[in-house]
Parts: sequence; C-alpha cells; structure tokens
Amino acid sequence: MQSKIALTESELNIKLERIQKMLAQSRLDALLLQRFSNFAWATCGAACYINTADSAGNASLLIMPAGRFVLTDNIEAERLMQEEGLSDQGWEFLISPWYERKDQVSELTRGMRLGADTCFPNAKEVTSEIDSLRFALTEEEGKRFRTLGILCAEGMQKAVEALQPGLTEHEIAGLLSQAVECRGVQAVVNLIATDERVFTYRHPLPTSKKLQRYAMVILCGRKWGLICSLSRLIHFGRLPEDVRNKAAAVAKIDAAMIAATRPGSTMGDVFQQGQSAYASAGYPDEWKRHHQGGLAGYTPREITANSSSIQPVLAGQVYAWNPSIAGTKSEDTILVGEQTNEILTEMKDWPNVEIQIGDQVIKRPAILEKQ
Repeated sequence: MQSKIALTESELNIKLERIQKMLAQSRLDALLLQRFSNFAWATCGAACYINTADSAGNASLLIMPAGRFVLTDNIEAERLMQEEGLSDQGWEFLISPWYERKDQVSELTRGMRLGADTCFPNAKEVTSEIDSLRFALTEEEGKRFRTLGILCAEGMQKAVEALQPGLTEHEIAGLLSQAVECRGVQAVVNLIATDERVFTYRHPLPTSKKLQRYAMVILCGRKWGLICSLSRLIHFGRLPEDVRNKAAAVAKIDAAMIAATRPGSTMGDVFQQGQSAYASAGYPDEWKRHHQGGLAGYTPREITANSSSIQPVLAGQVYAWNPSIAGTKSEDTILVGEQTNEILTEMKDWPNVEIQIGDQVIKRPAILEKQ
C-alpha cells in the first residue's frame, strides 16, 4: 500500500478557502479540476493518474455550493476512497461504470457559472487562477517536500554510486529510475548525458551511447504531486582544468541565486542576480542557452523566471534554480524559510564547494571524481 503523510484538517480547509475566494473573485459558482497536478494539490497529495503521459487524471474534482465531489469510474473509486483517503477527507463519490461514463458535470452544474482547469464545454478556463493558488505552500506541504527531497537525494546517490564506464545512457537512466521508484518516487524527468553530450545538450534524453569518463544525471522526482529537481555530475579519472573552472563558476552563480531567493525580492530580482553572477564569472551570455529555473511545486517549474518576473518570493515557497555553463550545471531544490533557505535535496556524502556570500556560506555540489 502507498505510504502516506498524515492529513491535517487545516491543510484541506486552507485549500478549500482559497478555492472559494477565487470563485468569488471570478464570479463563478462551481469549479472542475481535471489535471492531476491540481487534483493532488486540492486533496493534499492524492494520486488520480494512471497514464502519466496525460496531464488529466482518471478522476476529477467538482466543488460547488451543494458539496464537493470526486467523479470517477468503478475502476478507480475503491483505491481513491481507501488508499488515497478521500472518503476520510469528506469527498462525496459520484461513480460511473467504466463502459458508460456520463457527463455528470453538465447535469450537476446546469444553470451555474462553471470554472475549469482545462477546456470544458460551457466553462470558463481558469488555469492561471488555479495555478496561483498552489504557489504558497502550506506547512504540511513543506513537510512533504522535505521528505521528498531526502528520497530524491538518496535515489540519486544510489544511482551514481552504481555508475561505471561502459554503461549506456539508457542503462544509467534505468539505474536512476529504479533507485527512486523503489523509494516511492516517480522519475518524471530522467535525463542522462555522457562525455561530449554533456557539453552539447542541456536537455539530454538518454541514448545508447556508452559512458567513458564523464556523466551528467538529472532528476525531477514526484511524490504526493510535489516535484523535486536535482542534477549531479561524475568524472572517472582526473577532471580537466577547464571543466573544473566551469564547475566552480556555475557553483558561484547558483549560490548567488540561492542567496537572493529571500522574502522581499521578486523572481526577477533573483534572475538579475544570476545574470550579474554569469558576467562576473566571465560567461555573460551563457544564461541565454537555457532557462535558469524558478518556482517549484506541483510541476517541475510552476513559473520559469526571467528578468521581468514580478512574482514575489515568499517564505514557505520552494525553488529550483539550474544555472549551467556548457559541460557543467548546478541544481538543487530549496525551501525558503523565515530566516534562511534549506536545501531539500542535499546529498550528505557528496563533495561540495563552499561559497561565501555576505555573512553566509552556501554549499554547492562539486563534480564527483572517481579514480
């Protein structure tokens, strides 16, 4: 049975209150949630997906004046009730046979002003409004993120420790997937590059190429709907000095962005700090080759930052920055605290470099060198 984080009534109430406020502001009577990211958010971590290639789940949520409902078929209902705990949360189930599902939403909301997170007949699409409700995480979500960060870091450590020259990128991806999936985490992004491909591609889908000396391993892991991101690099034999210098530079850029991710700043402020750090490191245009990350949550990036981003940084939010210079990258997931930032995906047995910024020291992962 799926392991679960204990649900607190306060988290569910907070989310229902946000939904009601959004409905009032949008002059809507009811809300339909079909995307599994929103389903997980509204149910405090429940999973309704079967086909992970589809953004819509196999169950929907309908919130209206008469109550709140889970609409699904007889295949999914029992698991959602029992293992996902939705009956205990007070959701009422409307179950259709899998072979003759009816349009219950239209029947139930006839005469109402309906909002939906997907394109739905006679409904106003409120995708961005729903997305914004997810940006401020609850205390319980922060706890789940901490657990997820530990699991992703453990999985990454396990996978990288198993690497050896001669493995194909497909085999490395399999090691990473196995290491996190056995911990109950889905590898929703699993990117692998070896040797020259590390220098060529920022989004390297794994291939049949065999590892000789250098590998980059990238993971976005999902559990309870939440997603943590991290990247690590490993080199067999002495690391070339040009790569070592690039790694030191990208670590400083990442540390500068992490230090800048504090309440009172905007995502645009952080991005501009990153641009300045790139320039100071001698790579003024390298940021143009790949996005720099941003606000994380129920998608790998809820918002991808740019220089004009006005989204404020808030305590309790989670960010994943991923600066890169061709051949190197630095990426972890951080939780913004009231006083300091917490690196959720820190790997305790991994070599680090310490970056002094003001009165704080920020640790960033170095390239693991194996002789």
